[in-house]
Amino acid sequence: MTREREGEVELTTMPPTEVTPQVPTTAPSVVPRARRGFGLGTLALVAVASASLSAGGLWCLGRGERARADDTASEGATKPAAAPVHRYQCAMHPTVVQDHPGECPICGMELTEVHETEQPRGDGGIGSATATVATEHRVLFYRSPMDPKVTSPVPTKDSMGMEFTPVYADELAGAATKVPGQAVVEIDPDRQQLIGLTTVEVSTGKVGGAWRTVGRVTVDETRVRHINLKVPGFVEHIYVDFIGKKVRKGDPLFAIYSPELMSAQEEYLLALRTRGALANTGGSPVIDGEQLVKSARRKLALWDISQAELDRIAATGEPMRTMTVHSPVSGVVTKKDVVEGMKLDAGAMPYEIIDLTSVWVLADIYETELRNVEEGMAATLTLAAFPDRAFTGTVLFIDPMLDPRTRTVKVRLAFGNPKGELRPEMFGEVLLSRKAHDGLQLPRDAVIDSEIEKLVFIAVGDGKFQPRIVRLGETTGDLVEVVSGVEAGERVVTRANFLVDSESRLRASLLEMAAATAPASARVLPSTVKP
Repeated sequence: MTREREGEVELTTMPPTEVTPQVPTTAPSVVPRARRGFGLGTLALVAVASASLSAGGLWCLGRGERARADDTASEGATKPAAAPVHRYQCAMHPTVVQDHPGECPICGMELTEVHETEQPRGDGGIGSATATVATEHRVLFYRSPMDPKVTSPVPTKDSMGMEFTPVYADELAGAATKVPGQAVVEIDPDRQQLIGLTTVEVSTGKVGGAWRTVGRVTVDETRVRHINLKVPGFVEHIYVDFIGKKVRKGDPLFAIYSPELMSAQEEYLLALRTRGALANTGGSPVIDGEQLVKSARRKLALWDISQAELDRIAATGEPMRTMTVHSPVSGVVTKKDVVEGMKLDAGAMPYEIIDLTSVWVLADIYETELRNVEEGMAATLTLAAFPDRAFTGTVLFIDPMLDPRTRTVKVRLAFGNPKGELRPEMFGEVLLSRKAHDGLQLPRDAVIDSEIEKLVFIAVGDGKFQPRIVRLGETTGDLVEVVSGVEAGERVVTRANFLVDSESRLRASLLEMAAATAPASARVLPSTVKP
């Protein structure tokens, strides 16, 4: 645009970006000629305007060329080497990333500096990039000190006014393990002493030589004797008059009067007299008389009349009014169903006597340990009544049936009891022994049984404890064999391991929460600070 002045022409230029070509719609107008020619100043202004127009065109052309170059590079050309840049990220909203310090536009928290790698752009601008954030001391979230399951994305307090504790990223770094639902736990020495945490070294020794179980003393079923009657009668006198009384073999129990027994004695005496009468005649009748005597004596003997009583009847020639029943064994009377004057029928059992010089012990063996038990192996019984003594016995019988309720098998052990110290229904601890073998062993208290797998915590140094799945073998007292999972020399937690297990599960849950909130890419906010 030009303006005529007296003696010169003034030319005004516009910025290159706002220059728009004007297409005339009518015939060009004739510019009146100046009354005198251009001066040197006018020519200089025209030259400056031309240079500006040329620079604007070259700038647009260069930008187009660079855009085409960027498109070619995105189709597979090799990108320039990555250069480290500074980024600032929100601890509570990881998707908010800036290239300058500031506050999060969502929660207002101060942004923390992180390290990431960004591909440079041709125009030097800042665009979206995937952040590869290294492990840094940044807050992931906050959790309640009283209930770690309660978390918050921002600092807050619980109902009692206690502030939530922050959970940092570097605390969870390296806590992941191969054990599902478990994580590495880091406990400082002061806290270890506070909770009473102790460790023990995994050692090699003799294992599998003994198994402990609970046993119950019971009577030897082969030494139980019932006293019964073969003839009816009336009780005349009782010699053993209470339960629990000890008797010896041959001691009198009670006496009865029986009419049938009197008749049998009379027959016996008649047979004796007949034999004597026939003996005087001589010949074969003597043999017939002897047969009558044998038959009568046999009848009385089958009715439990002793040989001494038969001889006395034969010597006196008079029948006994009452018959005395004697104990056939030595033992303890455990049953008494008779009183004086009672009528007893044939087949009645007024007494039960048990010989307690030998007893049985019934022990429960779990099906997992059944392979270690066999008949004839040695066993030891200890009782609370005799803490300083140990009774020795042997495995007598293994029940072929498994109890479906307790999943155990009854094992019968035989123990001698000459002094009667082992009484039926006493409980004790049974130790089954056999030849031991070498293997890794650790205390049973160190193993945590989760019903799915068995865990121990290994001290790996620097106050860190790593969960480990183990496979157990045979048990010997308070020690258990470890088939796999640990090595000799490693230290395992034996006390406060349940507290360590709780902390391990909690940290595993925090890892899952951190993984769920971790972004796949970061959103970079452009700088609002003008240079």
